[in-house]
Amino acid sequence: MRRLPTLLTAATALALPALGTAAPSTTIGTGVKSCVLAPGADCRGVVHRWGVEHHGNLRKAKFTKADLRGADLRGADLRGADFRGAKLRHADLRGARLKGARFDTRAKPGKRANATPSCAPNCGGADLSNANLTNANLYKANLTSANLSNAELDSADLASAKLTSATLTSADLTEANLSNANLTSANLSNANLWDADLTRANLTSANLTNADLTEAFVEFVTWSNTTCPNGNVQSFVCAAGES
Repeated sequence: MRRLPTLLTAATALALPALGTAAPSTTIGTGVKSCVLAPGADCRGVVHRWGVEHHGNLRKAKFTKADLRGADLRGADLRGADFRGAKLRHADLRGARLKGARFDTRAKPGKRANATPSCAPNCGGADLSNANLTNANLYKANLTSANLSNAELDSADLASAKLTSATLTSADLTEANLSNANLTSANLSNANLWDADLTRANLTSANLTNADLTEAFVEFVTWSNTTCPNGNVQSFVCAAGES
């Protein structure tokens, strides 16, 4: 199978919606607490729904337990930012730099917190349902048990990502790079995997019921006990149109 021509891919990227024309947010917070968006900003617990827009440098900013639903953070530098416990439903993080960002939940008493990989964000257990992560760099990201239902992940780099037990129902993974990703027990029912790269991905016990694998790259995939798009459980092959 061949990939789409480079020029077509570039044209698709240029067709993405332009960044908002409104002035980016500087001070946010509609409740008791507010903060000024800047590198290292302390925005813990800030509540600002549907009105945050920022595309600049927010490295190591603290958004722990903030309510940022609908935030427009396209292209923002969020390296090392802390989003643990934050509400990010419908947030737009297209093109954002997420290296070292934290999205995982805090450790419970007596339990160790998940370690953040040095080269990728840790989103284990995070609620990213309906989030827009188009073109996001999530290489080696820890998305274990994360909720990515209805998320926009088209053209996202999820190579070698940990997606064990993740919920990806109805997610858009068109042309996403999932090579070497661990999708053991992941729920991919109704997901769009058109032209996705699943080379060497582990789909053991994954649920692909009604998923679209048209033109997907499925070389060397582990299919053990995988539920195929047609609803049948396969032990060795689960390519589209095969049973």
